[in-house]
Amino acid sequence: MSPRARTETSHLHIVGHEPATPEPRAPIPPALDDVQLLSALRDGDPSAAASFHDRARGVVDRTIHRLIGRQDRDHDDLAQMAMIELIGSIDRFRGECALDGWIATVTAHTVYKHLRRRKTESRIFGPDDGVEHEAGHLSAERQRALRSAVARIRVHLGEIEANKAWTFLLHDVCGYDLKEIAEITEVTMVAAQGRLSRGRRELLARLREDPELHELLEESGLEVSR
Repeated sequence: MSPRARTETSHLHIVGHEPATPEPRAPIPPALDDVQLLSALRDGDPSAAASFHDRARGVVDRTIHRLIGRQDRDHDDLAQMAMIELIGSIDRFRGECALDGWIATVTAHTVYKHLRRRKTESRIFGPDDGVEHEAGHLSAERQRALRSAVARIRVHLGEIEANKAWTFLLHDVCGYDLKEIAEITEVTMVAAQGRLSRGRRELLARLREDPELHELLEESGLEVSR
């Protein structure tokens, strides 16, 4: 091989294996805490809305699931409406409670307003209101009895006045306190307390007078509270 050829070969070898200089990576901005995020949102920071959506969407979804089940046809629409309501009312949040609690309350209020236009049975319990989770450890026969019992309870809830049924559901099933329920349903705490007392009393009276329900609950290992 001529000296020239050896030189060219060597040159090509060096160029072919020369490591590329990596492009410098842009620093990743630190995540904003809740106070900073809300401040940026109120100041009109265009990136804050997307960050707030990421922060709130999980709470929104879980709240909708608790109220109307995981398979409800309106879930995505309700989630979008809740996000719009949250961003539109952000100036009214003063930090009196945890941000997650406020998000859940506003979402529940959105669900409540929207579902009042639907049939009572549909807006009281969704098709997977936790029964599958609770029944997972039971025998097939007891699971069947529990599902049938819940179906009958749903019918009884649908037969009492909707505001009382909703208040009972929000308080005794979903765990909202009376102040939150008053905000969700747009009434005073006194009115919410009255609805809860009357709704609970009426529902329990109906359940106690339903012999088929008692039989189903007995089969599932449960009973109507006295």
